Amino acid sequence: MWLRALIFVFLISFAALVYGTFRWKAGTRELRAHLEAARGKLAPADSTLPPPVARYLALALPPDQPSIAAVNLAHDGTFNLGSTSPHWSPFTSTQRVVTHRPGFDWDARIHMAPGVDAYVHDAYVDGVGILQVEALAVLPMVDLRGTSDVAKGELQRFLAEAAWYPTRLRDLDWQPIDANSARAILQDGDTTAALTFHFNADGLIDTVRADARPRLVKGVPTATPWEGRFWNYKSSDGILVPTDGEVSWLLPDGPYPYWRGHLTNIEFQFEKAA
Repeated sequence: MWLRALIFVFLISFAALVYGTFRWKAGTRELRAHLEAARGKLAPADSTLPPPVARYLALALPPDQPSIAAVNLAHDGTFNLGSTSPHWSPFTSTQRVVTHRPGFDWDARIHMAPGVDAYVHDAYVDGVGILQVEALAVLPMVDLRGTSDVAKGELQRFLAEAAWYPTRLRDLDWQPIDANSARAILQDGDTTAALTFHFNADGLIDTVRADARPRLVKGVPTATPWEGRFWNYKSSDGILVPTDGEVSWLLPDGPYPYWRGHLTNIEFQFEKAA
């Protein structure tokens, strides 16, 4: 009897996992189709690049580099699931980015416990921010979308990660700060992202900071200083991109890292010549 019950539970669990995975993949295809449908042609910005930005782009891009229209990324690494103390869990992810209209979908699997993964969509699609988390791709844990706070946070992420599609940085409004940093401003509809980029002694992006980025605190988006760090640059199609990164909330008692990732694959799609 107990063996039958065990087999029954196993079969139900397996069926739920297969169904959840199929359902999640279908949702990913639908989300990315919407992302592609929102694409447009980028109009170059009429702004002067501050010296550290111009120096970085000269280092990161070949001469006359066509604009990056879209990029596919893959990462693995660890994600901090702890809210008050570190609890690092492995993850793998794929990400689709289109540079205009700015948008992306980060589709991740975070290993929470033996046999239990959290499925995550962190996205900005057609001006809408999305954070969706489901255990086993069937049990909802977080579902935030459509608010101004979520849109701002996701557009900030798009801007911060432009080190992986650096031609997008040529077409922003920039404010000079000093010899090694500048402030970038990206407007998309009613949503604005503004971040401070700092460049290291080699002229490459090493940190990106937001004065305030929405952070979930007991389920409520709360404005919190934030920082992303990049290093270990390598060439892909002649473009220098960082292969390692870490992002952190800057709390009163110090940085609280929550994502550490390594770039395992990158594929560019370039704008076609007119």
